Amino acid sequence: MKLHNLTPAPGSVKKAKGRLGRGEGSGSGGTSSKGHKGAQSRAGYNEKRAFEGGQMPIQMRLPKRGFKNINNVTYTVINVSRLQEIHDNYGLTEINKITLYNEGIINQGEKVKILGNGELTSKLNVHVDSYSASAKAKIEAAGGKVNA
Repeated sequence: MKLHNLTPAPGSVKKAKGRLGRGEGSGSGGTSSKGHKGAQSRAGYNEKRAFEGGQMPIQMRLPKRGFKNINNVTYTVINVSRLQEIHDNYGLTEINKITLYNEGIINQGEKVKILGNGELTSKLNVHVDSYSASAKAKIEAAGGKVNA
């Protein structure tokens, strides 16, 4: 195999149309292979987004359901057992959104809520957006502090 022997696979490359509208002898004179009349044969034609040839577009045919509540607040949930794992693995005693983001536990800008599932033995200072009553009780029972 040499560079001058390389060719594309048969049928993978189409021949260019060449110069359009330059006489019948060229094979693409007259209408320039665009058919007769209509918007697509004319200069400046630009199809509308989602245009389906006059048929009702699919996004208009399908029903609209539900709504997005602008007051909805979504929290990333972290259980007390996960706080213990974080302390054991990373040695953190001060847990806040910045330290959780730096360790790759949450994404930037996420709100964090601590829930009370699991056991906690380490003394931690936790500063997050929200927490449950059981989580607060377990953190304080272990000698830590909770700030929201």
